[in-house]
Amino acid sequence: MEPIREAEMQTQPGKRLNEEPKKSGKGPLLIAGIVLAVLLTAYVGLCAYAGSLDTFYPNRHINGIDVGGLTVGQAQQRLETQLLNQAITLVDNEGQSLAHLTVGDLGYTAEDFSGDAQFWKNDDQNKGFFKKGWAYLATVTGRWPGGAHWPDMDQAAFSKTVSRLTEQLSEAPLDASGAVEGQSVHITKARDGRTPQDLRLLLADISDYSLSGYQVPVSFQTVPAKTLTAQQLHDQLHGEVRNASYDSATDSIVPEQLGADFDIAAVQKAMDEAAPGETLTVKADIQQPEVTAADLKAVLFRDVLGEAKTHVSGSAGRIGNVKLSAQIINGLVLNSGETFSYNGSVGKRTADRGFKPAPAYVKGETVDEIGGGICQTSSTLYLACLMSNLEITERYAHRYVPAYIAWGMDATVSWGGPDYKFTNNTLYPVKIVTKYEKGYLTVQILGTNVDGTYVKMSNEVLSKTPWETIYQEDPTMAPGSPDVVKVTPYTGYKVNSYQTIYDKDGKVIDSHFEASSNYKVRNKVILQAPAAQPGSGTAEIPAVTPDTPSDTPVPMEPTVPAEPAASPDLPVEPEIPAEP
Repeated sequence: MEPIREAEMQTQPGKRLNEEPKKSGKGPLLIAGIVLAVLLTAYVGLCAYAGSLDTFYPNRHINGIDVGGLTVGQAQQRLETQLLNQAITLVDNEGQSLAHLTVGDLGYTAEDFSGDAQFWKNDDQNKGFFKKGWAYLATVTGRWPGGAHWPDMDQAAFSKTVSRLTEQLSEAPLDASGAVEGQSVHITKARDGRTPQDLRLLLADISDYSLSGYQVPVSFQTVPAKTLTAQQLHDQLHGEVRNASYDSATDSIVPEQLGADFDIAAVQKAMDEAAPGETLTVKADIQQPEVTAADLKAVLFRDVLGEAKTHVSGSAGRIGNVKLSAQIINGLVLNSGETFSYNGSVGKRTADRGFKPAPAYVKGETVDEIGGGICQTSSTLYLACLMSNLEITERYAHRYVPAYIAWGMDATVSWGGPDYKFTNNTLYPVKIVTKYEKGYLTVQILGTNVDGTYVKMSNEVLSKTPWETIYQEDPTMAPGSPDVVKVTPYTGYKVNSYQTIYDKDGKVIDSHFEASSNYKVRNKVILQAPAAQPGSGTAEIPAVTPDTPSDTPVPMEPTVPAEPAASPDLPVEPEIPAEP
């Protein structure tokens, strides 16, 4: 039996009879190794395949243009024909389209992209052997969108596009407003505006956006609009009704202003419910002006309402002052209801402004003063205003009777003292027009005479106060010297002026007292030499009484008054005369 047992032991060494064999653990590793070897072999093959291609990988993009499967030449042709027309879309934060443009709008040309296809083909070929397969896989699966290369753009074209898009995307704020039309009020609710962020910065480098579909997100900055409540709109529209007027600065007509009254609470409720920028129509009680812009345009300064003309005499300085003061007020316009001030318009009379010394009254004395004589301009203007039936707001008569204008028709002025003022009581603007020609000053008031009425002026001398002669001995005069007139005389008068208004057919509409002028008397003062001492041998010369000066009133024809006979210069009156 022993040999048999040995034979069995030799046949199955290390095992017992009837015992199963154990499984080996190297099988899975072997399979994994085989799979890895296959994959590695496949990837090596892929790398070799990718490196052998003379076309671009599938799904390969250059600057957003698909060139997959194309040769370099084909890809270059596609770039040059399609890239400039590639659409760029500006979108808001929610992805909504705002505006469109093309690559060509940025200032690029086809020449700017010549050689781009070869550049990117070389980039692919220059990758390492094992990187080529990875690049191929990334391109095919869309994990790598492709390359981008953007040269410098034409800055002029780029700036033009940026400006256009900025203007296109900007929205000016719409302020709240209200306007009267017919018997209704149109109220617009405020709407904020907006302005885009700097598009130049966004579009200067298009690389990132070309790799993500050429969508450029744009954010905006809000520009707040001016809001108004219904109460504020009511205050604005319910204001004083104003006629159309004239703007001298712009030589244009200012439109009329209507008045409107509406239910404030109801309008506020409607405004709260309205959308921004929406216009509401509100029923209102509308007050219409008497003169609209269309009315005024047809009749502006159409008529000569009144005119006065006076003769200018005296020294060269006085004549120059009259001409200068008239020139200053020439062309001045007063709208309906406005008041003219002579001192305010002519200003302070100084040598720097061109005024000259000329005779003027100071405390009843005749002395040379800067601006002497400009009362003739104010007086001529006063008479023109009377003839125009304008409202006289402030006027003072001279201290002594004037020689260049009808009594009661003068107006004295003085800087810091008496002023002459009138108010435009018509519905239309009036303009002062002055002209100096051949020794005469003419003042016209231009305006609109709607009914053809006209004015005549008259006066009445109520009393007369004769002057007296006063002799004064002057010790500085040599004995026997002839008498010298120191002060020329003026007879005192109290004069009333009257205004009569006629219709276009010559029928009296109204006749009334206009003003009272109380001209003071001024005595003649004669200087006499001292009497000769006894035994001096000098004969005494009797006093000679000079001729009495003429106090003949100037005729009442205001346009061409008679030139007065010898008379003193008519100066500025610095003192406010006593009430008549």
